[in-house]
Amino acid sequence: PGSGSWPGISLASRACQRGRNRRFCNGSAGAELKKGLGFTVGALIVFRFLSFGPLPGINPLMLKKFMDSSQGGILDFFNMFSGGALSRYSLITLGVMPYITASIVVQLAASLHPALAALKKEGESGRKKLNQYTRYGAVGLTIIQGFFVARNAVAQDFAVLTGPLFYTGIIISLVGGTMFLLWIGEQITSRGIGNGTSL
Repeated sequence: PGSGSWPGISLASRACQRGRNRRFCNGSAGAELKKGLGFTVGALIVFRFLSFGPLPGINPLMLKKFMDSSQGGILDFFNMFSGGALSRYSLITLGVMPYITASIVVQLAASLHPALAALKKEGESGRKKLNQYTRYGAVGLTIIQGFFVARNAVAQDFAVLTGPLFYTGIIISLVGGTMFLLWIGEQITSRGIGNGTSL
């Protein structure tokens, strides 16, 4: 304060001197931040476009009629969390919710199961292994939820087909959509501004 510098700047320079956050310490912090923001905005635009990609075998007119008749219910609540993807039965209808659920289950299991608790204490390698289990759990949950998404489409009569091929197409599309969103989240974390899955 006595030298006339801003407190935030002096704190940032001290953090750079200690070796923290080297990414923003080389004088091109503004350029790095702009690049990260640009990448993050681009990734979110891709997410928004994906929410308009329809699942195979869905009759859009019958779907619209069903969604209009169920306004104000629990479907509106879930639709809000999917960014409107549920109301369109898009490729990312489930969003990253299966991954979040699997993450919670793996964290609880790591605190209860001795083998997983030992993995948690191993450091970076253990964390990578737990992340791998979380991804496997997310795929499993997406398959289960995808089956019920397809079953709901058949039950509410906005599915064009009703056979095993329809169920398979829906499940594969939803697994692909959810895994693609997780990949985008990882890219935002590493190349964007961070917290990709949350964004």
